[in-house]
Amino acid sequence: MSQSRDSGRTAAPAAGDTTRERVLTAAMEEFARHGIAGARVDRIAKLARTSKERVYAYFRSKDALYADVAAREYVVIAEATQLDPCDLPAYAGRLFDYFVARPDHYRLIAWGRLELPGTAAVADDPAQAVLARKIDQLRQVQQAGQLDPAWDPADVLALVNQIAMTWASQPELSEAAAAHAVDPTTAARRAAVVTAVEQLFPRAS
Repeated sequence: MSQSRDSGRTAAPAAGDTTRERVLTAAMEEFARHGIAGARVDRIAKLARTSKERVYAYFRSKDALYADVAAREYVVIAEATQLDPCDLPAYAGRLFDYFVARPDHYRLIAWGRLELPGTAAVADDPAQAVLARKIDQLRQVQQAGQLDPAWDPADVLALVNQIAMTWASQPELSEAAAAHAVDPTTAARRAAVVTAVEQLFPRAS
């Protein structure tokens, strides 16, 4: 995902600038709840205990603020879930766990995909850097004979991510599973995700 309708995302923060951090924290909550179009900078400013003018001193537009929040979230997800290209089922399980614990974080990303489709990446887009690094990791294990080289590594990453986020992206199906599945537990949904990825991309021996 790339959000760059305003490529000059932020003003440089001063050292220890807690106001800017409060704005980013408040913006994440606002964007996750209301999306980009529905978010209001005045509400973000109020939650951050600052002024609307101060928010715009840091971020040139609402889109720029969203881009900064989303970019930070991609880095946080990458650090929290840690791709192991030799054990993609375990990686899928970590992604599943991350979004089960933080459904608002999934919504934050989903809003960008819905509202900012097709925007070009900026040169220093952290999300693209994270994805490029993961694809390179997968390519390296293919070259080492630890992952089927018939797959394009970009397809591997896309499929694993999609499987891992199946339940986060379909909350209505999660409700149906809770009511009608043979085993309605979250653990059973997680096991299905891990098993599906294992079937496609077995752990390296």
